[in-house]
Amino acid sequence: MSDSVNRVSSGAPWEERFGYSRAVELPNGLVLVAGCTSVENGQISAGGPYEQTVTSFKVALDALKQFGLGREDVVRTRMYVTHVRDTEEVGRAHKELFGEVRPVATMVVVAALMDPSLVVEVEVEAYRAGAR
Repeated sequence: MSDSVNRVSSGAPWEERFGYSRAVELPNGLVLVAGCTSVENGQISAGGPYEQTVTSFKVALDALKQFGLGREDVVRTRMYVTHVRDTEEVGRAHKELFGEVRPVATMVVVAALMDPSLVVEVEVEAYRAGAR
């Protein structure tokens, strides 16, 4: 892959073990953030769907900060939820975080995530205007 792709790591053990980056920035200004859950410092944060969503997006936004980008630069979000009953709480957290930005968004109900106590995983894409 081209050297013009910038990559960052969050230091999560899965990045090395599974061979991926937390986020990559492409030369066209698009920044892609890998799936994020409510794992901080190697521990799953307590809380229900709303709290896990807020924490998961915080992990994703922290990755964007490494590129000098923020919430206002987000153009797409994806939310993977393990039960349909949680969609309202996940959606409420999304609106609180991105209601002013209004990125395109997808929410999908999935069978499971890597740990049974995780109920949501999120992905974020952002765009840097005037890319390099």
